[in-house]
Amino acid sequence: MSAVSGYPDAVRTFLQVLVNTGIANVTTSYLWFALTFWVYLETRSVLATGIIGGAYMLLLALFSMVFGTIVDRHRKHRVMVFASIVSLIAFGVAGGLYLLYPESQLVDLGGPAFWFFSTIILIGAVVENMRNIALSTTVTLLVPEERHANANGMVGTVQGLAFTVTSVFSGLSIGLLGMGWTLAIAIVLTAGALVHLLFLRVPEDEPVRDPNRTGLLDLRGSIIAVRAATGLFALIIFSTFNNLIGGVYMALMDPYGLELFPVEWWGVVLGVTSTGFIAGGLFIAKFGLGRNPIRTMLLLVMVMGLLGAFFTIRDWWWLYAGGIWLYMMLIPAVEASEQTVIQKVVPFQTQGRVFGFAAAFESAAAPITAFLIAPIAEFLIIPYMEAGTGRETWGWLLGDGAARGIAFVFLVAGLVMVVAAALAFLTPSYRHISGLYLRQRESVPADELETPPTAHAAHGGDTTTPADAPASD
Repeated sequence: MSAVSGYPDAVRTFLQVLVNTGIANVTTSYLWFALTFWVYLETRSVLATGIIGGAYMLLLALFSMVFGTIVDRHRKHRVMVFASIVSLIAFGVAGGLYLLYPESQLVDLGGPAFWFFSTIILIGAVVENMRNIALSTTVTLLVPEERHANANGMVGTVQGLAFTVTSVFSGLSIGLLGMGWTLAIAIVLTAGALVHLLFLRVPEDEPVRDPNRTGLLDLRGSIIAVRAATGLFALIIFSTFNNLIGGVYMALMDPYGLELFPVEWWGVVLGVTSTGFIAGGLFIAKFGLGRNPIRTMLLLVMVMGLLGAFFTIRDWWWLYAGGIWLYMMLIPAVEASEQTVIQKVVPFQTQGRVFGFAAAFESAAAPITAFLIAPIAEFLIIPYMEAGTGRETWGWLLGDGAARGIAFVFLVAGLVMVVAAALAFLTPSYRHISGLYLRQRESVPADELETPPTAHAAHGGDTTTPADAPASD
């Protein structure tokens, strides 16, 4: 399953791949944040930012299983090179469109130029996520099993570092340079990451392909791989709780921040608060996730819900910034929990499809809430809270500052998150997947590719756990 024993320098190779993926993430996040800032500042439309954010997550949901199938059928390095080339072409086309069309057309929501321009950038950003799926499988390929949680924490740290850098520079770039130079910088960074990637070598045998499954999307294989481990689908659902509230943040977090700060300062605030992401990743890299990562994940999701409910209870900049920092500090642990479990209970040769299936399922939650909440917030909740009735009814709780409508949405969404995660502890699926993880001594052998859904005991003995078995710690 793993190349660690055959390649003494495998862990060092993983670190090089991790750094290169970090460079790619920096580029994508930089341009993505800049596009969101630019569109909102030019249009002042919450609906526009909600549509852009929701479209990104929707495309990610639609293509993640395709990406997972591609990752399983090809060498991981080859997949990363392909993704980098596609992103470079997409950003280059976007740069050409910026030169061809005046900005007034590119920010006209009713015109085709806006949608074409935004979609091209979206495509480049979405395809780059194929690299993240490949990166998750390289943890299994190159890192010893007992260090998987720590490696996943390092992944979170690099992603947080990318978020920190791009949050600061995206705001400064739009505020000081404009969208044109921002695109140019993104193109140069993407090309640099590709050149660096071409000099890396990842030790991996050519994957064995199933001749009966030649389509671009192996949906059946993905479902078989997920069902082979009892409770794994429930784990994916548990992880989706985080994405449900993520759709609300996607649509409303930037508009709320831009009401409190100038765009240059809002980028700096996001950069500073995203150091929480780095701190959380470093903590996991050092100490791991505890005996039961699933339990850890659900507890942290409940805490995230509480933070999301109350960090806009007043329009105090320090409350919002502090809440974002704490929220981001918990994200690496939640994501690493799911990754660590999958890397242990799923065969390496099907991990790409499982990670792709999980990404598709979880990503689908965010655009649903983003598409729903953006128009509801803009046309119903925000006008209601700005009117006398809304302020009189909720002023005792939310105060009377700016953007109280957005604060009301955050409050409700956060409390829903807490309740959903608490109820997950009571499900038999939680006990099943916890027992499977705790009783399995090591990762699933790579040669067990086609385990039937009913043969749960095939992975190293009887690894299933009765529904009433204690597995909460």
